[in-house]
Parts: sequence; structure tokens; C-alpha cells
Amino acid sequence: MKQMPSLQWIGKEKVINHHKDVPFQFLDHQYSFVDGKKKKTKEPISNNKIIHGDNLLALKSLLPEYEGKIKCISIDPPYNTGNENWIYNDNVNDPRIRKWLSQVVGKEGEDLSRHDKWLCMMYPRLKLLHKLLSDDGAIFISIDDKEASNLKLLMNEIFGENNFIVQIIWKKRSTPPNDQIIGTIHDYILAYSKDKNYLDINLKKRSEDQLNRYKNPDKHPKGPWAPGDLMANVKGGRYVKSLNFPIKNPITGEEHYPSSNGNWRFNSEKINELINKNEIYFGDDNRGRPKLKRFLCDVKEGVTYSSIWDFVPFNQNGSKEMSDILGNMNIFDSPKPSGLIEELLLLGTNSESIVLDSFAGTGTTAHAVLNLNAQDGGNRKFILIEMEEYAETITAERIKRVIGGYGEGKNKVEGTGGDFDFFELGEPLFVDGNINPKVSLEKIKEYVYYMETKQPTEHPNSKENSYYMGVFNDTAYYFFYNTKEETSLDYSFLKTIQTKSENYIIYASTCLLTKEFLIKNKITFKKIPKDIPWI
Repeated sequence: MKQMPSLQWIGKEKVINHHKDVPFQFLDHQYSFVDGKKKKTKEPISNNKIIHGDNLLALKSLLPEYEGKIKCISIDPPYNTGNENWIYNDNVNDPRIRKWLSQVVGKEGEDLSRHDKWLCMMYPRLKLLHKLLSDDGAIFISIDDKEASNLKLLMNEIFGENNFIVQIIWKKRSTPPNDQIIGTIHDYILAYSKDKNYLDINLKKRSEDQLNRYKNPDKHPKGPWAPGDLMANVKGGRYVKSLNFPIKNPITGEEHYPSSNGNWRFNSEKINELINKNEIYFGDDNRGRPKLKRFLCDVKEGVTYSSIWDFVPFNQNGSKEMSDILGNMNIFDSPKPSGLIEELLLLGTNSESIVLDSFAGTGTTAHAVLNLNAQDGGNRKFILIEMEEYAETITAERIKRVIGGYGEGKNKVEGTGGDFDFFELGEPLFVDGNINPKVSLEKIKEYVYYMETKQPTEHPNSKENSYYMGVFNDTAYYFFYNTKEETSLDYSFLKTIQTKSENYIIYASTCLLTKEFLIKNKITFKKIPKDIPWI
């Protein structure tokens, strides 16, 4: 079996399974932004989320609800250039990262190069992103030359080499910088699928100019057409007898031969068939070389994307965009332009897709989602995660202004409409292996029921006890828990159950019922906290 190249670095063995050890924390809802106003509500209102907190912890918190449901992931992680002088520290030298490395990697973490640190930081996050991505989804990662080769090997290991789609070259500026030997004017966008067998990717929409090429001057029953090449170039001018013959113009009788280094695309029988069906074009004056009529109804609805993207906005457009929205509040040197992310979303989403950005920065991804929804009436949802303090003052603030509109006079930009909920990372579910007493019973029930059924909890009717979670697939679920004392599954508890079901799953601290009784009454006992599902 062929051995694939693998990437090795100091600390790798400590982080390859670290995503399993990341504690599960609940999201603490802070407010909703709806109808253009910030509202303090107990429960979330929107399907859009902005989360402030460490993205490793936040990604883990999303798993119960979103595992395998994210259609498109677009991230712009630190490029690891060594630059420590800007707001998004690019040397992976943030005190929080250094503390995490010392805890996870250990003493050897003190001697890591910046490349080792970057790889240790990225690996568990990519593992969780892989879990969140849907089978038909794609992930797009912006990167430059410093870590592009390492990132590709990392992605091959986590997502699989077979799921590599393309490495897009994005022309990020029009002219090269003059402080380099050779001025770099591009970045990369690395694209991978979750499973190429199910990958759902769109074609690029045809431009008006491309569509205007298709006309129907002869009122052909198949509709608009454009002349296409009837030649099939043959490498080295190789002669193929069956495809090298004269085509006779049925009107003028003139004969046309293929060029010296090519042949016709079809044999003589097929050509004659096409002539009889009026699908060969000899020019407006009927005296030109034969062309094939390419009918609009036969071509793909869109155009295949090129791997070189020189048709989207430059980096300076992103800076201007941020300045137009936030004015002097903008603290980023080169934020991505929303037009670039819009193009990625056109490629990788449908109108109902969920889009995730776990390195949210200025909130460009959400801006792109809102723009597209406003353009095509879609209902794409976004989830942003940002660990820095500007998650509220810049990331969320930008989205508020995009929703409501910004600018004045001729520079005024109409709002896209929309809403979102803002969250902080809340309490962990477990502390030292036991249920955290600060977590409410309702939160625990939501987590347990979702892990059991992948469904949200039901609201019990007035007759049902407070430990009821819901019924799914003919099974009723209960979580009998009290922070002050242990609970026992016994006859007294069973008397409080009002819901009739084929089967029962009941969590409690202990069980005082016999195995025979449980089997006879189709009851499964699960012990708290040992049997609570872990992500």
C-alpha cells in the first residue's frame, strides 16, 4: 500500500485527539438583535449566531445541535507571518494560546517554533470543523505562502487527500509591493469537501455578456444559440481518417476541410445529421466556415469556476468597505472584502445553507451571507465565532450596521435586513467529572435529550413532571436530577410519569427497581453522571 506523506511537528501527538478532551460548555445568550434593535430576551430569537469566546471551546459547544449540518465553512485563520504588531497577532503568541500550549503540549511547548505553535493551534480546531461539516459541504480556508504547504498536508490528514477540491489563487492586489524581491499579489484559498461522493457545488452564474451571445436569428425551435467550434484539435496534427473529410455547404455547394492540425469533432454521418437539423452554421451570409450551433438549452446553467480568481475585489476594497461601515472604529489593516466571500458562498451554498466562520474577525462572512440573502431572497444562516474583545464592538457592530444600512447621501448603502443572537461562552457541563451545579436542569435536559435523539426538548404539559424531556421513536425520556441530593428511580418516581409510551429511558443517581421489573416494563435506567453522553 502506497504511503502518503505526513506532517510531523513537536507536540503533534498531544493534539491529534485533544478535540475529544475539550470540555463541553453551554452558550450563554446575551441579547437578540431584531427589528434593528438590541433586545434582552431569555431565549434566542434568530437562527443567526455571533459567539464571543475561544473558538476551540465554542466549536465543541456547537456539536450537539450542528454536527454534520454546516453546509459551508469559510475561515481566515492567522497566516503565521511572524507579525506581532497588529490586532490579530500573527505569531500565535497570544497569552491564552501560550497557556493552552503549556497545558496540552506540556514542557516541550515552551520550545516550539511559531510553525509548531500554529499547527498545534489549528489541528484540534480543524478536527471539530470536520465534524460540523455536512457530507455534501465544503470548507474554504484563506492562507498565504507561509503555511500553505503545511496546511495542505494537515487537511489531507484530517479531511482526506481524496477530498481535496482545489487551491484557489486569489489576486488580492493590482500591483506588487515594492519592498519585496518579487512582489506577492496573491493569497490562496484551500478548498476541501467532507465527502467528494456527496459534494454539492454550484457553477458560476453566466454574465449578461455571456448570455447575450445566445440569439435565435433563424427562429430555431430549440431556442437561442451561439456559434461554437466544430474542430477537435489533435495533438501533433495526427491524421484521423474518419474525422477528416469535406463538409459541403448545402446552399452554395462549397466544400470545407479541417485545418492541418485538427479534425472535425464528429464523423460524416453525424455532420450530415446536424446539417439536416439546421444545427450547423455557415455564417450570416451563408459563405463562412462551418460552425456548430451551441444551444442555450443544452449548455450547463453556469460556468465552471477557474482556479485563478482575478474577478473579485482586492484587499483594499475590504479596507474601504470597513471604513465606510465603521469609520475610525476600523482597526484592521487588510480585512477580506465581502465580495470575495460572496463568491465562495455562491459556489458552496444553497438558499437554506448554514455558514460557519470560526475566525470571524471583522464579520465579513456574515456580511456576505446577508448580502446574498438580500439579492436572491435566500434564507442562509450564519454562525460567527470570535475570541477577541472586539467581538461586540466591531464584529457584531458591523453586522448591525449592514442589517440597518450605513453611509449618507450618495454613499448611503441600504440595509440588508436580518437579525442575530449574541452569545458568550457559559458554564461547562462537567466539573471534575461531576455535573456542574451552576448549570440549570433545563440546560442539562436540552443537552442530554439532543445527544440521545438529535431533537430539541419538548415543553411538558402541566400534568407531566419537571424531569420530562420528550418522546422520540416511541421512547419517553426523563432526567431525574437534583443538585442538593441524589435521586432514585423507584415506584414513587414512576407514579409521577404521565406520558404513555412503548419504552422509557430514565436518568437518575441510583435505581431501586429490579432488573426483571425494568425489562417487563421496557424501562432503561441510566446512571447520573456516568451514563450522560459525552461528545
